[in-house]
Amino acid sequence: MAARGGENVRNKKVILKDYVTGFPKESDMSITTGSVQLAVPEGDDGNAATVLVKNLYLSCDPYMRPRMTRRPSDDDDPEFFSFVPGSPIFGFGVAKVVDSTHPDFKKGDLVWGITKWEEYTLVTKPESLFKIQHTDIPLSYYTGLLGMPGITAYFGFYDICSPKQGERVFISAASGAVGQLVGQFAKLAGCYVVGCAGSKEKVELLKKKFGFDNAFNYKEEPDLDAALKRYFPEGIDIYFENVGGKMLDVVLLNMRVHGRIAGCGMISQYNLENPEGVHNLLTIIYKRVRLEGFVAFDYFPQYTKYLDFVLPYIREGKIVYVEDVAEGLESGPAALVGLFRGRNVGKQVVAIARE
Repeated sequence: MAARGGENVRNKKVILKDYVTGFPKESDMSITTGSVQLAVPEGDDGNAATVLVKNLYLSCDPYMRPRMTRRPSDDDDPEFFSFVPGSPIFGFGVAKVVDSTHPDFKKGDLVWGITKWEEYTLVTKPESLFKIQHTDIPLSYYTGLLGMPGITAYFGFYDICSPKQGERVFISAASGAVGQLVGQFAKLAGCYVVGCAGSKEKVELLKKKFGFDNAFNYKEEPDLDAALKRYFPEGIDIYFENVGGKMLDVVLLNMRVHGRIAGCGMISQYNLENPEGVHNLLTIIYKRVRLEGFVAFDYFPQYTKYLDFVLPYIREGKIVYVEDVAEGLESGPAALVGLFRGRNVGKQVVAIARE
């Protein structure tokens, strides 16, 4: 491809060395340095619609772990295909346009969407990018509150769970990027909300910062069924599922008639070679429980609906968000693997450049 001009600069990248088994380690990734020209290359026909971006913030998300494993379904599931060993990993991020041959994007535009874990990325499918219009909100929030996790929380709760005032809501992994929002949305809807998390600090955050009615540390509960019966003596109407495995199994025993379960994630299963089975599924029949999985991608066309809902609450201080920011691309591998050890408090973000 012919060049359109532009300075040649360094481009550091996070590379996946090989497919991962079990818990990911920092050593499964490496930092390499190459170079990039600060201009979109001309396509063979001179009309390639491509955008070159400088990455500012990268999002660490649990769904990235299954992409570190080669899966037989890759060819049939283009939205969730695996990372390629020897190449940069990718995920959601916030970036600034450096050069563009796409009519909808110009130099200086701020965007969020799928990008590679590197300093500069050539985005060959810029239709997957969202232009950032509201810059009075911290840009890093577009990796979370105003990005994919926000869309996940909003549509997963309102569309999948159909909440009614006074209903009883339980959220697992409640202090994470999605859970902290679901809890606040549930309180706005007039629900009783309890969350679980993996440390005393996170439990206090749920109760004091996010306004949950109650919260508990699942690591300190030898009997999860007894814990749920303590917080939900009349049962659970809505369960926002982020964990799977034993947690899902015990929640099923505590669901109310016509309860709803939104299947958002199952982080307890991502590092297991042999996923755990679920034994209490009979409950969904005699209690008429609806369990439905969903993905945020399906709701991207409705992004403006979410913004119209959430922006006023943010500006009024009625929705708050907590981030755990790691500085520099070199800190990315540790930040990402830390998700699966519960090290992060709030939404895990990697800041590459502030501008």
